[in-house]
Amino acid sequence: QVQLVESGGGLVQAGGSLRLSCAASGRTFSDYAMGWFRQAPGKERDFAAGISWRGSSTRYADSVKGRFTISRDIAKNTVYLQMNSLKPEDTAVYYCAAVIDRGVIYGSTTRYPYWGQGTQVTVSS
Repeated sequence: QVQLVESGGGLVQAGGSLRLSCAASGRTFSDYAMGWFRQAPGKERDFAAGISWRGSSTRYADSVKGRFTISRDIAKNTVYLQMNSLKPEDTAVYYCAAVIDRGVIYGSTTRYPYWGQGTQVTVSS
């Protein structure tokens, strides 16, 4: 089992930055790929960014490419999402997810069995 706890959400003005953190426990952190997803009110949960088990590969949704950066600190069992140049359309609950896989960064929610509780990000215009 893997437990995930997100933090770092909040209210920020358009153009601002936030850094989300996801602390993992319960299993060797380096065994699994990590993803950040987001869900706006009334919409489906969408992939935002993912990182491979060693952190050597990353993947981003087109909507966040060039503005968001995903990284992981294996020693701290933590994955981060640095969000810059935030826009009102980035407003959503952001979820951290994990899957035990060393080969692929998945973009589908169905591939990730482990989820955090989510953290709210609100970007005002």
